[in-house]
Amino acid sequence: MTGSARPRLEEVLGEIGPLTVAVSGGVDSLTLAALAHRVLGPAASMVHAASPAVPAEATARVRAEAAREGWDLTVVEAGEFADDRYRANPVNRCFFCKTNLYGTIRTVTDRQIVSGANLDDLGEYRPGLDAAREHGVRHPYVEAAIDKASVRALARDLGLGDVAELPSAPCLSSRVETGLRIEPETLAFIHAVEGMVGTALGASHARQAVRCRVRAAGVVIELDPASLDALQDGAREDLARRIATLAPPRLAENGVRFLPYKVGSAFLTGDAA
Repeated sequence: MTGSARPRLEEVLGEIGPLTVAVSGGVDSLTLAALAHRVLGPAASMVHAASPAVPAEATARVRAEAAREGWDLTVVEAGEFADDRYRANPVNRCFFCKTNLYGTIRTVTDRQIVSGANLDDLGEYRPGLDAAREHGVRHPYVEAAIDKASVRALARDLGLGDVAELPSAPCLSSRVETGLRIEPETLAFIHAVEGMVGTALGASHARQAVRCRVRAAGVVIELDPASLDALQDGAREDLARRIATLAPPRLAENGVRFLPYKVGSAFLTGDAA
């Protein structure tokens, strides 16, 4: 992190004044919450949304950091699973997710809502940013010109321990191919499989992405090249059998494949294959 990045971010937070951080449990929002609390004290509050799309360990991580840092934390249910527009999983599913999230946060705070979006997020299709714009949400990292690498450096600078090394972990719904309905049992399956595969890979691969993609054509496990190489054919076959026993019948029919990790590969635009 450059020497000027943290002071500029602190300046942005000070300019915003009393605020509420939407904390997902990932490195971006946890780090922003930690710094906001240190800069603004009681003028910074945090809200975390528990959901079938949010792994239980992410919620536990938020609660643990809040207790350790002394945050004013509120845990809510955003209510996106009551929104059929979200459950239908269209191309802009994230818009409906964030619309529910920010609408719910607004019911528990009258402060400025801020998110952990950083510069790297602006280079991708992020319909959630459209929802943020509609709700007047600000993005302090973007305003301070901070990217993901700088967020991790800031987390280390703040002494946040393992938070700095957390792999990117979008919500579990991001693993479901566009157009397939979002079901809580599907997300529970995805979470269980990713935990199983991570355990099989061992500690040396703990910081690498593990994705269980649910597609119309079946279940795909995506791993970085080194992790794929670490799983020999016998290990893959054993995992595939174990995964199939966990899968709802409609997901087990087409078997399990292992492929290289590709960011956002479950997201399909109209002309995608």
